[in-house]
Amino acid sequence: MIAVWIAAAAIFLIIEAVTAAMNSIWFVAGSLAALIAAVLGAPIWVQTLLFIAVSGVCFAILYPRLKRLLKKDRQPTNADMAIGQECVVTQRIDNLAGTGAVSVGGKTWTARSADGQTIELGAVVTAVSIQGVKLIVSPLRETVHV
Repeated sequence: MIAVWIAAAAIFLIIEAVTAAMNSIWFVAGSLAALIAAVLGAPIWVQTLLFIAVSGVCFAILYPRLKRLLKKDRQPTNADMAIGQECVVTQRIDNLAGTGAVSVGGKTWTARSADGQTIELGAVVTAVSIQGVKLIVSPLRETVHV
């Protein structure tokens, strides 16, 4: 079982290193605890119980704290401020043709329609999200401002 726990710890550590999503680090700790139990000659059921218990305790105690720490680092950008704003279509938005632009806050954005419908020049739209460098918009009303 020593080889099994070493392999498990290595696999969970590799998964964590590749994803860096804090999804499997708990199992590394559990595997190491079970490995220590195996080296000390504990029965398999004790090793397994120890693996489950240590993994669960590490998750329960550390995950909420890490989640809070990771969320603090995200700072809204100027781009995020465009979401929810009214925009004026400065180039006809046609998702199939891959065209469209809007003006919001004095800046021009490439735009696409959220529901896939074509939106004409001069229409007033609302920015609902950002995908890459494109503003995803939904029509508010058909008003020509151009």
